Amino acid sequence: MKRLFVYLAVVMSAFLGITASASAKCGDVTMAEMNWASAELMANIDKIILEKGYGCNVELVAGATMPSFTSMNEKGQPDVAAELWINAVRNPLEKAMAEGRLHSVVDGPITELGEGWWIPPHTQKKHPELKTVLDVLKRPDLFPHPEDKSKGAFVGCPAGWGCQLANNNLFRAFEMEKKGWVLVDPGSAAGLDGSMSKAVERGQNWFGYYWSPTAMIGKYQMVPLPFGVPFGGKENWDGCIVKPEQECANPKVSAWTKSEVHTIVTDSFKKSGGDAVTYLSKRVIPGPVMNGMLVFMADEQAGGADAAIEFLKKHEAVWSKWVSSSAAAKIKKSL
Repeated sequence: MKRLFVYLAVVMSAFLGITASASAKCGDVTMAEMNWASAELMANIDKIILEKGYGCNVELVAGATMPSFTSMNEKGQPDVAAELWINAVRNPLEKAMAEGRLHSVVDGPITELGEGWWIPPHTQKKHPELKTVLDVLKRPDLFPHPEDKSKGAFVGCPAGWGCQLANNNLFRAFEMEKKGWVLVDPGSAAGLDGSMSKAVERGQNWFGYYWSPTAMIGKYQMVPLPFGVPFGGKENWDGCIVKPEQECANPKVSAWTKSEVHTIVTDSFKKSGGDAVTYLSKRVIPGPVMNGMLVFMADEQAGGADAAIEFLKKHEAVWSKWVSSSAAAKIKKSL
């Protein structure tokens, strides 16, 4: 009997040791570090939390939407894309997910994100009646074009950007020219940012396209406008709004299509990632927090690694909800 107890104790100890070791050993993880600020920050936050909190060995791999998706889909690497904007890869991604090669662990890793039309907060404060795009379109006089004060200026996307086509076609769909508006091509990203910052810092009105999360939206606390009309349908958007004008003869009015962003992982990582996958499934950054961090990155010229440390120091109340108490203690101690 004594030998049996000893034997069971040895077996149980070995089992518990193996279980604890398997739980503790996260192993190697490859993560795409996308080539825009919010995704760079998120990848570096993930790296610190997984390494310091869960003992992973994380390698960040330079990435972008299409190359990272293609590599994950075809080669199973990298393991994780933290911030994948799926509109550009929707069809092949849905196929990969249906066939079990890729999985979404978070739908919306950042809240309040998306594209659309915006005005400054001082404009809405002074003119509270401007609640929607339809309201603004009635008041071109409040947004005078610099070269023709009798016209309203709507600032669209620079030529060559994908969003230029959508803005051009929505401009036509809402018959903005008839309503006294001129569509302004800002010429470049710097031109778009400059037109917004110049107007806001001078207390002037501004109406145009932008997206969030970005430093500009965070810095100037820009107000996104509901369009005042529903989304006009996939056929109208995909078959007309995003097409060149010659392929979109009759655009219908529409709200901007919903921007979908997911954290995507490979099938092998989903099966073997354990605590790392659980963490990623809980990791959601509030939009205002992300915009604030992007302002920090722009003002301080901070890269993703430095910004991630700043985030972890400043926003413990946010990230501590994503991890276990023991992992939180390890992460906090490492900072």
